[in-house]
Amino acid sequence: MSSEYSGLVAAVTGGAAGIGAAIAEELSRRGARVAVLDLDVTSVPAHLTAARCDVTDRASVTAALAEVTQKLGGLDVLVNNAGISAVGTVEDNDDAEWARVLDVNVTGMARVTAAALPHLRRSRHAAVVNLCSIAALNGLPQRALYSASKAAVLGLTYAMATDHVGEGVRVNCVSPGTVHTGFVDRMLQGFPDPVAERAALDARQATGRMVTPEEVAAAVAYLASPLSGSTTGTALDVDGGVTHLRVRSVQTVAASRGESQ
Repeated sequence: MSSEYSGLVAAVTGGAAGIGAAIAEELSRRGARVAVLDLDVTSVPAHLTAARCDVTDRASVTAALAEVTQKLGGLDVLVNNAGISAVGTVEDNDDAEWARVLDVNVTGMARVTAAALPHLRRSRHAAVVNLCSIAALNGLPQRALYSASKAAVLGLTYAMATDHVGEGVRVNCVSPGTVHTGFVDRMLQGFPDPVAERAALDARQATGRMVTPEEVAAAVAYLASPLSGSTTGTALDVDGGVTHLRVRSVQTVAASRGESQ
């Protein structure tokens, strides 16, 4: 059991499942008192503090943070993890879907951070970590709306880091590749060949496998840690090499050498 976060309070939006749950558990393991903010908090384990929160509703956000700070005595770390996906080209999503996704993924993040800032300013170790995505900088097929929302998160992270560094609040983001969660497993069941589709998702990463929620959680914990006091305005890729690596297959390497397989 680490004491790296001993005495600190962390709040994780969308922390009841998937990546958010892994983040909440990792911060707790490192010594933080952790609050999970989510629409449905019935599955939140007893060692974490649960607070129902709708990031699209300012009154709900304000009430949730007031509840957390009252119960836990303040707020030192905010992890903006809540987000939703969207599939399709610019022709496939109507105006209502654009408004819905941007309200959760972008405005929701700004909404929660704005409500948290008065509490964070009282902390000696204030940190905000936003969940971005490789979709912000990589052209992924059928992800126009989602990519636009995550590109906005990247820009928002840099802007918030600039605005609040003088107040002692560090702001960073993590950009995961395809993360293997229960959501992905459920999505795969909708394909004619789930095994082949899973293999394609694994192959997208140069490492040959999807990212784990625990790997994302460890990156978040690093950025938010009191030990990372000089790290702000940073986007940390946890993407299995998608963004920067262009690995050739064994067949391609063999062909370039004039070898046969």
